[in-house]
Formats: sequence, structure tokens, C-alpha cells
Amino acid sequence: MEALTAHEMVFGVGPAGTGKTYLAVAMAISALMSKRVNRIILARPAVEAGERLGFLPGTLQEKVDPYLRPLYDALYDMLDPDKVDRYLEKNVIEIAPIAFMRGRTLNDAFVILDEAQNTTSEQMKMFVTRLGFNSKAVITGDVTQIDLPTPSRSGLVEAADILKDVEGIRFCYFDEGDVVRHHLVQRIVRAYEDHKGRNEQLSLSLDLKGNNGYATPRASNGSSIAPSVDREVPLAEVPPVVDSGTGNRISE
Repeated sequence: MEALTAHEMVFGVGPAGTGKTYLAVAMAISALMSKRVNRIILARPAVEAGERLGFLPGTLQEKVDPYLRPLYDALYDMLDPDKVDRYLEKNVIEIAPIAFMRGRTLNDAFVILDEAQNTTSEQMKMFVTRLGFNSKAVITGDVTQIDLPTPSRSGLVEAADILKDVEGIRFCYFDEGDVVRHHLVQRIVRAYEDHKGRNEQLSLSLDLKGNNGYATPRASNGSSIAPSVDREVPLAEVPPVVDSGTGNRISE
């Protein structure tokens, strides 16, 4: 909250249940109620979490609403439902997929990008360059829950590296100690992190055991490649070839 007060753009990065989206929406409503901004814009990438929903029936809004439901939930939690509906109808609060942001300049607005780990590099660059005058932007995401086909191309991961030293931008990192959901969620997050740490240590240990302390080659799928029986032998180990007729060694 202090970062949001002091900076024009804030990234909130951390695991599920740490209140990233909730805090951002709360600060946005506070800014709207105090007339520091004229509107709230909530955006989210329309990426399925592990399943393919196919061609959904209904209007465009009805097709994308399932992706945006967590943002609606946060709004209805903090404002009277009738007021939320009225603001949505008048576009004082706008909820849309990130694709709808292209070409726009967002002035006098509090802009939130949720689930930013599922943006591509191009989408993230497009979003962070939409900021207009008298506006704030909050980007939230969890880099451990990337649903993109190629996780390494997450716009959030790239932005954390490219924008970390840009003046006016602040990165706030959350961990399992910040989880505000059911206490079981906190233990689940910690268990997953411990499991990931153990797997990384085991993988490193197995790599170092191969080839007398040298890293074992790995295939593209991550599996070890067994050394070939017909591997190339160092020259020092090759016995000299002797000419049977003269008994002389044949030079290299």
C-alpha cells in the first residue's frame, strides 16, 4: 500500500492467497471514492488454467466473463452490489481481457493487470506502455502458476528483469508468510516450495555424479543421456599403430 501511494507502477509478485489482487482493488476503489481517479480498469489475460474451454456460447462479454470472475468477486466484496453494477454499466469500472488494451491511452485511471504471469512478452510491453497522465498501474501475478504453452516466455518474468531498475516502478514480493486465505493454503504453498527445492537439489546431485564429477548430458526432455559405448577415446589412450612390415611406428 505504501508502494502504491509513492509509485506510479507497482508489481506485486507472490503465491496464491497473499492478497495481491484484493489489495490492488481496494486501493483502486479508495482512489475512485476520493476522486483521485475517474475510473478503474481491470484487465486479465484470457488463458485457461490447464483446460481448453473451446467455443463458448453467448456474447463476447459472456465468453470472457469466466476469466474475469475473480475481479468481480473482489469488487462485490468491497462495494455494495448495486453500486458495482451501476459503475460497470457506466464504465466507471471497466473489466476486460488484456487484448482490449491495445491502442489505448489510459488517463485519470487506476489500472490493474491481474494474473500477469500469463501474459506474453508482447502483451506485457503493450500494457505497461498504456499508462497516461494522472494514472497508476498495478501488475500482479504468481510466477509459479504460469499457464502459457511456453512458460519461459512469461511477460511477468521478463518484466521483473528488464524493469527492476526503472525509476518510478516498484516490485513487491510476497511469500507463504503473507497468505491470508485458509491456514491450510499457507502450508500447501510451503509444501510445494519445499518439494521444488528437493527436486532441484536431487537433479543437481545426479548431474554431478555422472562422468566422474562432470555434468551428465541431458536430452531436451530433461532425461540423462547415457554415455555411448563407442564414445571417442582421447588421443593419449590410443595405442600407436605399428607397420607389420618394418616394425616402425606410423606417425600421427
